[in-house]
Amino acid sequence: MVEGLALVVDGLGLSLQQLGKNAPGPVRCDFAGGAAKHRRLYGGGKGQDIAKAVGLNHKSFKPKILDLTAGLGRDSFVLASLGASLLMLERNPVVFALLEDGLVRAREQVLDKELYDEKDESDLTDILNRISSVGQDAKIYLQQLDEQFEPDVIYPDVIYIDPMFPTREKSGKVKKEMQLFHQLVGADDDGSELLLLALKKVKYRVVVKRPAHAPFLAEKKPGYSLKGKSTRFDIYPIKKLP
Repeated sequence: MVEGLALVVDGLGLSLQQLGKNAPGPVRCDFAGGAAKHRRLYGGGKGQDIAKAVGLNHKSFKPKILDLTAGLGRDSFVLASLGASLLMLERNPVVFALLEDGLVRAREQVLDKELYDEKDESDLTDILNRISSVGQDAKIYLQQLDEQFEPDVIYPDVIYIDPMFPTREKSGKVKKEMQLFHQLVGADDDGSELLLLALKKVKYRVVVKRPAHAPFLAEKKPGYSLKGKSTRFDIYPIKKLP
């Protein structure tokens, strides 16, 4: 564990806490409530840029997506809530522990009849059933695919990459999480390598999430981009969606 940070277990589950005077509150993974629940219910559906980027707005396409940089799993949860199946990879053991704790608690909380009615319980259960996670370095995982399986069977439909980058957003919550994650993990210095490897291990497309005005990863121009106020999705098509 990095000096100045601690993992804390309390009644709300596992959290990462910065130590010292005036330290911000804990960071934890929450799929069942809070912002995740609000976005699941009111988030804009398949019209969101992230949904368009992975192809969820294309006919009845429900892709199998490999998230190489899961973090706390927020983007993966959004995509799963829209019908995609997600395998999340996270190489940092502390972040992976937070991620797993969030999944376990969500599966437990969804059974609480005081929190969820029957329909909401069913919806959230379906979403969680479409999510799985592995605590492994993405490069190693990708390199081992061909050694263990037939490529046309195991290659994901879409690979999603969201390298760690400094944020300029004004949200205190975002600042708190980014501050802790940079202290714990540091910046991802192998994002370019991940992109070049991912392009060889995917069926339909690779999607890279970037700050709106950041240079292209690996200096590689995408087929096209979807640009918002603060975020850009660079899409690298391999072939047409089914």
